[in-house]
Amino acid sequence: MSTVRGARVVVTGAGGGIGAALARRFAAGGARVVVNDIDAGKAKAVADEIGGTAVPGDASVVVDEARDALDGVIDVYCANAGLASPGDAFADEDIWASAWDVNVMAHVRASRALLPDWLERGSGRFISTVSAAGLLTMIGAAPYSVTKHGALAYAEWLSLTYRHRGLKVHAICPQGVRTDMLAATGSAGDIVLHPTAIEPEDVADALFDAMDADRFLVLPHPEVAGYYTARAGEPDRWLEGMNHLQRKWEETRR
Repeated sequence: MSTVRGARVVVTGAGGGIGAALARRFAAGGARVVVNDIDAGKAKAVADEIGGTAVPGDASVVVDEARDALDGVIDVYCANAGLASPGDAFADEDIWASAWDVNVMAHVRASRALLPDWLERGSGRFISTVSAAGLLTMIGAAPYSVTKHGALAYAEWLSLTYRHRGLKVHAICPQGVRTDMLAATGSAGDIVLHPTAIEPEDVADALFDAMDADRFLVLPHPEVAGYYTARAGEPDRWLEGMNHLQRKWEETRR
């Protein structure tokens, strides 16, 4: 817990699920926490519970208001808000645009606002809630999978570009987590995610272990490391396995 005691922390999408679990864990460790969510009521409920400050609204533009609430300084920023956008190649353009805006560009906009101060101070921590879909993929969810790959790529870029200047970056890549987002995945989630689903608190535990170890990749499901290795080492075999899941999913929809 010494890692975060006294730290000033922002968690986006923290009205429930993983974000709320992260906010609670940081607060329990002695951090001052700003709780952001598009749903003002949910943001306030979590903030009241943990003794934090609610700053509701669009995660893309929360930095300035959150900084004011934390006396001008943000030490840790958790880019957790996300959209689990389903659909295939024929998904509407606005679905693709919204997924890109929330899952990638919100991270870019936040980092633009945070980096000048962090680089001047020589310290800062950017935490990106990605998904195992960012390392692998997810059947039935092209906009989600593609933009989560983008979120991971941006987190990697931040880390390799600024780590020598004091920036610490973590990419959280769980599979199924028992949240409203998981419930919305339908039969695809039933096949791929539900069998090994974990609690949001398990994700927070994995993040804190990674912070203690100064580790970029956060894998609440350790088996994802093996899948990621197989994907890189034997891509055709991995794709064949994923196509098998695709066909199994299609059968459930007939």
